[in-house]
Amino acid sequence: MRTLTAARIGSELRRHPPPNTSAWRVKRRAWSQELAGESPQELIRLGQLLINAGLRGRLTAYELIAMHPGGIAGLTPAAIRRLASGLCDWPGVDTFGCLIAGPAWREGRLGARQINSWARSQDRWQRRLALTCTVALNVRARGGRGDAARTLRVCRQLVVDRDDMVVKALSWALRALIRWDRAAVRQFIRDHEGQLAARIKREVGNKLRSGRKN
Repeated sequence: MRTLTAARIGSELRRHPPPNTSAWRVKRRAWSQELAGESPQELIRLGQLLINAGLRGRLTAYELIAMHPGGIAGLTPAAIRRLASGLCDWPGVDTFGCLIAGPAWREGRLGARQINSWARSQDRWQRRLALTCTVALNVRARGGRGDAARTLRVCRQLVVDRDDMVVKALSWALRALIRWDRAAVRQFIRDHEGQLAARIKREVGNKLRSGRKN
C-alpha cells in the first residue's frame, strides 16, 4: 500500500499539477488527513519514495513527515540523509532545513556532526542547509526556543563564504536569532566585522536597529 500511495501522489502531481502553492497545500493537507493513521516509519518511507517525484513531490514528502504527529520523533540520522539526497535548489533546501533536519537537530534526532559536515561541504546547497537548520532553533513559528550557542557555532564556520546562497542564509540565521539574543548577534557582527559580506552587515544591522531586514 505504501508504494501505491506514493505512486498515486506522484501521479496526481504530474497529471494535475497545482497551479500555485495554495492549491498544492490543499492537496497536501488532504493527503496528511488520509495518512494520519500511518506510523511515523511508514510516513518516512513514503517520503523517501516521493523525493524522486520532482520538486513538488519532494516538498510534499517533507511536509507530510513534518506535519505528522510522530514524524520528527521517528527520524533517524540515516533516514534524514536519505531524505536529503539530491537536494540542489533553494525551495528544497530551505524546506528540508526548516521542517526536517533543523527540528530533528533541535529535538536530538540528529547530531551536530552532521550539521558540521554540511557546513564544510564543497556543495553550496549543503552549506546553505547547515545554516537553514538553525532557523528551526530560533523561529517560534517553527518550534524554536532560542539557541545562540548552536546557531553561532554554525555561523562561524561560514563567515567568510561568499557564495550568494550561503551569504543570504547566514543573514537569515543571524536575523532569526535576534529575537532571543540581540546582544549575542551584535557581538558576532562586531567580532567578524572585517570578514562578513556587506549584505549580511546591512541586513542584520537594519534588523537590530529597526526590526526590519531592509
